[in-house]
Formats: sequence, C-alpha cells, structure tokens
Amino acid sequence: MATFHKYKKKGSNKDFWEYRIYYQDPITRKTREKSKKGFTSKPEAKLAAEEMERKLREGILETDESLKTWLDTWLKEYKKGTVAKGTFDKHELNIRTRILPYFQDILLKDVKPVLYQKFINHLGERFSRETVKIVHSTMHNALEKAVTLGKISKNPCNGVEIRGEKNKREIQFIESEYISNFLKEAYQYGYIYWIFFKVLIETGMRKGEAAALQWTDIDLKNKMININKSLDFQAAAKDPKEMFIGTKTSNSVRKITISQSLANDLHFHKKYQNQNKLSLKENYRHDLNLVLCRNDGNYMPKTSLFNAFSRILKKCELPSLPIHSLRHTHAVLLLEAGADMKYIQERLGHGSIQITSDVYSHISKKIEESTMNKFEDYMKNVLE
Repeated sequence: MATFHKYKKKGSNKDFWEYRIYYQDPITRKTREKSKKGFTSKPEAKLAAEEMERKLREGILETDESLKTWLDTWLKEYKKGTVAKGTFDKHELNIRTRILPYFQDILLKDVKPVLYQKFINHLGERFSRETVKIVHSTMHNALEKAVTLGKISKNPCNGVEIRGEKNKREIQFIESEYISNFLKEAYQYGYIYWIFFKVLIETGMRKGEAAALQWTDIDLKNKMININKSLDFQAAAKDPKEMFIGTKTSNSVRKITISQSLANDLHFHKKYQNQNKLSLKENYRHDLNLVLCRNDGNYMPKTSLFNAFSRILKKCELPSLPIHSLRHTHAVLLLEAGADMKYIQERLGHGSIQITSDVYSHISKKIEESTMNKFEDYMKNVLE
C-alpha cells in the first residue's frame, strides 16, 4: 500500500508530491522501501505508485546494475556451456568491441529505445548491414533475458530499424555437372582430402562435424552416421584434450543415412587406415579413433583443408569458394533429387524448416521452373 506526502522544494512555494511503498524482498524476506519525488499533483503520484506496485507484484525490480555488469553475467551464467564455443566467442567479441565502447558505464535500465536506435545507426555508418544484425542479435538476446528475470520491464531492442541494403548474395555451391571432375582432382591431390570432401558432399555435414567423426559414430552395416560433436580446430592446435566440443546447436545432433556408394568408400577407408596403423604402430594416434584424419591418425588442420580445397578448385578452373559451400552443394543435390524441405532441414540439422526454406528458396524456385519447362516440352509432344 502506497502512502503520499506533500512537500515544498527549497526556494519554491509550489507543492510537490512523493510516494512511498513498503514491500517484502522475495529473497531476503526483509521489508524494503521504494519512493519517488517530484510529482506536481497527487493523481500523478498515485498513477506512478500503481505502476511501481504492479512491477513489484510481477517481480520487475529495476536496479542500478550497469549494462556492463549485466552483459558479463549474461555471458558467464547463461551462455557459457549452453551454446557452441564459436557462438559464445561471437557474443563476447560483439560486447567487448562494439557494445561496451559505445555505451560505456550506462545503467541497464537507462538503455532506452531511442538511444538504442542511435547505437544501431552508429554501427550502420561503420559496418555492413550483416555485421550490424549480428551485433544486434547479441544485444537483443542479452536484454531479452534481463526482461525475463525482471531486471527491466521492456526490451529496448524491439522495433529497431537496421539501415542498409539486405545481403542479396546467393548461396555458393558446386553445380552438379562439376562435382565429378572436382572429386577426380581431389583424388589426384591427395586421397585423405578426397575422402574428406566426398563425405561433406554426400552428407552435408559441417567441416567441424566431419573432422570430429570417430569410427564409433559410424554404422556401416546399417549405413548410418551419428553426428554428435564437432572439432574445435583452434583448441586442437593448443590442447588435443579440448578438441571435441558440442555441435553448433542442439538440433545439429542427428543421425543420417548414407548411400551404399559412400558406405563402400568408408569400408575401403577403414582398411586403408588399418594399413597405416600396422605401419606406424605406436606412432599412430589410436586414442583419437578418427575417421577423416591424417595418415598418422591425427586430426586434419583447418589450414591444410583450406589450402587443399583452394588448390583443387583452381585445378578444376572453378571460382574460389569456402569449404562450407560443400554443405550447400549437398542440399542442392537433394533438391535436384526431389527431396522436400523438411527432410533437408532434418538432415542438415537446422533448428527450423524456416531456416532451410529461407536459405534454399532461390534454388528451389529455379529447380521448379526448370522442371516445369521440361514438363511443358513433354506435354507438347503428348498433345501433338
């Protein structure tokens, strides 16, 4: 229950009003007080007191916690260990290099929509639209959690306008007619690269997922691969004990079927590795039990994969592409084979079918147009 008091400011004859609310702290069970002065009328003070009482009932207790303190807490208590290391590092980098240099020591409760829009506009003048969207994602997620915990009543990041042109760059992939030649050149370059890239093309796995595959993850009899972890290339270079991490998201943990052709390749690959184990004996990394690895059983370094992929593309006279394009290549092959979006979503481990549809809608439309053209040509012959 609120109480109200009329008072005069020093040096003024005008009346002002103050409210005081006594409430019980839900954690300590101690009685605490909330008060605010400066209202020009009792009705104005009553409205403000009612709003504060509502917040107290709902557990929304805005504090004098700084934005910096909250973001640090959010990272350590709510993100670390719950998201992939790469995602955590992205959030930490955004906070350290983009968000805090702008907001500095501002209080969490003082981040208002107008101020946040100015921050987004400030970023838009210096970085690409895509970079601004990534930073916005970090800030929005952090403040949404603050709303959930009752630290602030509304998320000031909602409704922000991000300026600039949308990224219209199409997905990159190797077209089906060039895949055979690519794999021939890969085989000539080096068998271990050929098998690595062939697995990516035939499964759509991320390179980290493929590099982390162990023989215990593969059921050749039933032609199944269990994707349950990823390889952190950076950590592997520093401490091999830290090389295995979780998949990008929880949806990325999945089991996929493979073709008989790939199963045959992996049967051969297992025999190939066994020969290396016999030759190298204790010098072979038996402990890692990796499927796609160097000849001594150690993991494939990221730079080696990158260099090999770039050189093979050059030999094939194909444009420069990231290794991730092989994941897109697999998805396009599935579309060309008539697979629906739901199947592709589950195979790639996307969090929702909307993500899959957004990424591959352009390709899907091209395939539909091509199919309809073939149908029209066929119907001309039927109807003649």
